[in-house]
Amino acid sequence: MVQVAASLDTLLDGIRAAADPSRLRLLSICSQGEWTVSELVQIIGQSQPRISRHLKILAEAGLLDRFREGAWVFYRRAQAGDGARLARSLCRLLPGDDAVMRLDQCRLEAVREGRRRQAQRFFDERAGAWDSEGELAVDASVVESALRELFAAERVASLLDIGTGTGRILQVLAGQVGFGLGIDLSHDMLAVARANLDQREARNCQVRHGDMYQLPVPDGSFGAVTLHQVLHFADDPSAALAEAARVLAPGGRLVVVDLAPHGLERLRETGGHRRLGFGDEELRRWFQQSGLVAEPPRHLTGPELTVVIWTARRPAAEIDEPTPIARRNAA
Repeated sequence: MVQVAASLDTLLDGIRAAADPSRLRLLSICSQGEWTVSELVQIIGQSQPRISRHLKILAEAGLLDRFREGAWVFYRRAQAGDGARLARSLCRLLPGDDAVMRLDQCRLEAVREGRRRQAQRFFDERAGAWDSEGELAVDASVVESALRELFAAERVASLLDIGTGTGRILQVLAGQVGFGLGIDLSHDMLAVARANLDQREARNCQVRHGDMYQLPVPDGSFGAVTLHQVLHFADDPSAALAEAARVLAPGGRLVVVDLAPHGLERLRETGGHRRLGFGDEELRRWFQQSGLVAEPPRHLTGPELTVVIWTARRPAAEIDEPTPIARRNAA
């Protein structure tokens, strides 16, 4: 009886919180992506204090998730718990032909278009350097096809993409995972990623600000983790892999896409590369140190650079003894 009462109280709190036209409109908008208060002000057409009050009520009732990224705060429909289930049910009941909600949708599309223009300006400023580097390796579509094949063979419930950048890997794999989360340290990149995910309508994917050496997620919380062309920028690649391994669930798979050893020193200056590629044995050793079991790598040869897909598993039956990396960090 106690559990039922608690559940009924939660349900009633959520219904009371949503029982307002403006809050139902906000709930509908926040089911379509992640939005700042200023963006929601543009869409709803009400003052910032009033919108903030509505959002506070919805978040406290568990209908919205709220998270801070630098100076900005984002809101989206709750993803887990009783509040999330109620929020989904309420959104399904909202009328699609309501004149006010149609106007909201038009304004939402205008905000999305502004995001896309901002993302395009960001790309235009950097396109030259990225294009020249891309011409050296195998075409990106080949790598993406290989990743799709890898994930098609075994659908995972949750994917963490570390160093997500423009969110490309989330876009590629959105249809093959239950939920995707991208982590990146660059606020500019996160803005681009959000615009790209909006355009792709990848509603099962989100991005968050975070450091690959201190991931803001619990131990063993993801069925798969990807690092796509990230490791060669890392100051401490083995530590980055150890942190990625930490968040893998038992039986989960770590996928690293990066460059094989090469001699193009100019990439240190033009592309900011710290490492000129990695060897298979080096990755196998790091996987082992992080408590993972390496699988056979796949090499994709380009004009001057070879891209390698390294994969490793966390054993389904975990061993209590700490890994060498964990022992070293503890010391």
